[in-house]
Amino acid sequence: MQDFHRQDNELHLEGLALNTIADQYGTPCYVYSRAAIERAYDAYADALGNHPGKICYAMKANSNLAILQILAKKGAGFDIVSGGELERVLTAGGKPENIIFSGVGKTDEEILRALEVGIACFNVESEAELEAISRVATQAKIPANISLRVNPDVDANTHPYISTGLKENKFGVDIKRAFDVYQHAHTLNGLNIIGVDCHIGSQIIDTSPFMDALDRLLVLVDDLAEAGIHIRHLDLGGGIGIQYREEQAPDIQQYIGSIIRKLGSRKLELVFEPGRSIVGNSGALLTEVLYLKPGEHKNFAIVDAAMNDNIRPSLYQAWQKLEPLAINQAQESLTWDIVGPICETGDFLAKDRELAIQSGDRLALLSSGAYGFVMSSNYNSRGRAPEILVDGDKSHLIRERETFADLIRGEHLLESES
Repeated sequence: MQDFHRQDNELHLEGLALNTIADQYGTPCYVYSRAAIERAYDAYADALGNHPGKICYAMKANSNLAILQILAKKGAGFDIVSGGELERVLTAGGKPENIIFSGVGKTDEEILRALEVGIACFNVESEAELEAISRVATQAKIPANISLRVNPDVDANTHPYISTGLKENKFGVDIKRAFDVYQHAHTLNGLNIIGVDCHIGSQIIDTSPFMDALDRLLVLVDDLAEAGIHIRHLDLGGGIGIQYREEQAPDIQQYIGSIIRKLGSRKLELVFEPGRSIVGNSGALLTEVLYLKPGEHKNFAIVDAAMNDNIRPSLYQAWQKLEPLAINQAQESLTWDIVGPICETGDFLAKDRELAIQSGDRLALLSSGAYGFVMSSNYNSRGRAPEILVDGDKSHLIRERETFADLIRGEHLLESES
């Protein structure tokens, strides 16, 4: 989080004071550092080096068009999970041949559109999906490049909601059945088998589960080669964690280097799908204290941001660092729960934080660049927050604050009742 720093008591992002941004755009709002995003992407690209492959940003982490545009200009590929995400990438200037289509529920319409624009590969999640892609590709007379997402039954030791590599998870094909499914795929029309895919979870700090999964995938690749099915690329997904609190994020150079060494003499391209580790620590959610509500058992600071703006603390029990935009030296430090205006007891952004605050003070919830805005909603008829990109000493509004007109767009009163 080096792009957030304090200068003359004021919290800055790159060359701008966050209070200046809050004055200009209001709160709540999301702010992102362009430098942090580019540096995080470069760490992956540099680690891959001259080894053939792609760094495909998992855009579900943050799908703002300006951020996709920045990454596309740097040569990034994209990991998508819906037709909407496909259109976002294309709108932002991403190249179709650098797009990997993941996700368990692809529709015929999404498959056809992806074939028509010429994406790189489908990560196939089930045998039923395999049949569907074969059917659509055959009817359209456009061959589909496919990779089977293999579930290696590896415990990623992360939150159960973001663990994806165990046999009880909904993702992928059991590794015990993968060989047979590949053989079946080899008999289907309209398919080009080009890869093996695996994704075991998110916010993983210890890389040993990745290496365990890799060992199992390489056995499968070798078995397929003996059967005459030659794999061109190995997609190891994303899931590398970031520092929210005391975690030590993995060294990307060491991680990718160890994978390349483990490949040995196998001529395999490598595909990675980082999301959180590209954008997570680039962003913050800015919010203002509306009211203080001290009590005998709990002290509540009611702010203008809520669970509809950032659901991670409520949904995942996520901990994110909270910093005042300006240190209030006149106030006594107390322990506060930071809660929002939503009519839910689960509406909180942080609990048990030592802060010296008063009404009107502003706070920054750090590490909000990933799974913040993209998971926001209009619950309680609240307009979604704007997004601002900081580039040096300049700021750019990359998404406007939603208005009431935005909230009711597409709704209709009953004519007979008006």
